[in-house]
Amino acid sequence: MQLAGHQLYHFTLCPYCVKVRLALRWMGIELPLKDILTDPEYRAELIAGGGKPQVPCLRIQEDGGIIRWMYESNDIIRYLNRQRSSPSKPLA
Repeated sequence: MQLAGHQLYHFTLCPYCVKVRLALRWMGIELPLKDILTDPEYRAELIAGGGKPQVPCLRIQEDGGIIRWMYESNDIIRYLNRQRSSPSKPLA
């Protein structure tokens, strides 16, 4: 399952990012992954939008074009689990 309007900024060896990616796999959710260490453009996007280069960071584009940036692995996992369980959320 893919969630529309969601992207995960991460880097490969970050233990908190690994935790989120494993949770994604367990939940069966696919998101575009943006590795900020292999692509400087992704790092720049993260800083410009979220305000800091901290990962993991989930970019959430809500209805109406509002963009939220969510940090902290546990918060991201809880949020994604709620989205997965919600029948009203748009899937790609």
